[in-house]
Amino acid sequence: MQRAPSVANRGPMKGRAVVTCACAVALLTAACAAPTRYKVLSTLFDGVPPPPAPAAAGETGAGGPVVPAVLVTPRDHGPYAARMCGACHDAAATNALVLPKDQLCFRCHDLRIDRRYVHGPVASGGCLVCHDPHSSRYRYLLVSDSDSFCFHCHDHAAVAAIDGHEGVESGCTGCHDAHASDTKFLLK
Repeated sequence: MQRAPSVANRGPMKGRAVVTCACAVALLTAACAAPTRYKVLSTLFDGVPPPPAPAAAGETGAGGPVVPAVLVTPRDHGPYAARMCGACHDAAATNALVLPKDQLCFRCHDLRIDRRYVHGPVASGGCLVCHDPHSSRYRYLLVSDSDSFCFHCHDHAAVAAIDGHEGVESGCTGCHDAHASDTKFLLK
């Protein structure tokens, strides 16, 4: 007849499980690119430092890409910088959001989406597709560099083939509104 393990014997197993989970997270995130690793870790933990700025195209050194000498200072979202986590998170409910993701940003940000044309992520309440809710080294808390940002979703070759885009490499928001517009193609 086997006896159930005593409470005293469960402690080491729980400790091993925690260590195993921590190792699994470390291994999984180690294989990711720096921006992906940052996004995953900053979702799970507060205070994760942003990855270093990427080197300019073509810059390489003996050990790989050269990191610029001047690091870009992260920009913090106001409530996050002020440690006002309760503005978005309900601490009593295991850090859950106080509103659904598709409504949360509109609680503080007055963004007019009552336009004829609304950008897909905005229409679906997907602010986090483009913006980091805590901190970013990019302006407007974008998840990557704004000069080539749109090409994460929009095909560069297809955009370049459209009349009026010849030779345009970046700066989409000079002509297009990133959120909503009454003009087709989100033109300003």
